[in-house]
Amino acid sequence: MQTESDVLTGNKELILSTSIERIVTGRDFALKQIEQLIEQLDAISRLTSEVGGGTAQDWAMRSWHHYESWLTEKVDVAMPVITRNIDRSIWRDLMLKSGMLSLMDAQAREQWQTNLQEGELPTISEANILSTFEQLHLNKMDVFECGIINVFKGLSWDYKTNSPCSFGKKIIINNLVSHNRWGFSLNWGWRRDQLADLERMLFLLDGKPIPDNRGDISTRLMEHIRDNPAKNIYEDEFFSIRYYQKGTAHLSFKRLELIERMNDIIAKHYPGMLASR
Repeated sequence: MQTESDVLTGNKELILSTSIERIVTGRDFALKQIEQLIEQLDAISRLTSEVGGGTAQDWAMRSWHHYESWLTEKVDVAMPVITRNIDRSIWRDLMLKSGMLSLMDAQAREQWQTNLQEGELPTISEANILSTFEQLHLNKMDVFECGIINVFKGLSWDYKTNSPCSFGKKIIINNLVSHNRWGFSLNWGWRRDQLADLERMLFLLDGKPIPDNRGDISTRLMEHIRDNPAKNIYEDEFFSIRYYQKGTAHLSFKRLELIERMNDIIAKHYPGMLASR
């Protein structure tokens, strides 16, 4: 499996350690076995029904657990659904192994999940996998830069610190925290996603592995506020965050060379708008 920095800066292939042939062969063999299993179960159901023992929907389900199973449906009904479910899981696993999801901001990942659940999926085949990830490779920098632009556009422009033309040394985020008589707490919602997206972009630009969602900035900040409810400042390698009772947070960047690189990307997408430095 690749690291996120490999995906952004390095290799021509997005799936380096995955045997596409093994995936396709295993998937096709499994579907044939499932189809045979459904046919065998249907034959057994007819036999038990003829002797008064009911069908598999009667005797194969746990008492008080009336969950329907596609295995008890007819082959022509069950197999399209089972095939789609298997293919959806394979595409999800391939995307995770490719590292492409790490290049997406929260909005793009949500759209990808929606497409995966509701859209038309390409059939799992060697040709489809190769063509899909060849296209993803060609578009990976666009995906990454789109994530930076979406984070940038999502900032509040209610404060002069947040220049509408660039990332500055400091930005101000609205509604990140709440305060009551017991102290501070971190709010749920899209502001937390923005903060995690911003950290992920900095990790990628710095060529470092991205922490998973159990260790990203939103989780670490939440734990810091929970353990220090009377304090109003948080520090790590990228950020210094000072938060206030009215809910705003002042986020100062520590790695200004990375901010300059993000501003270069903004200038690329909005030529002529970036203020002279």
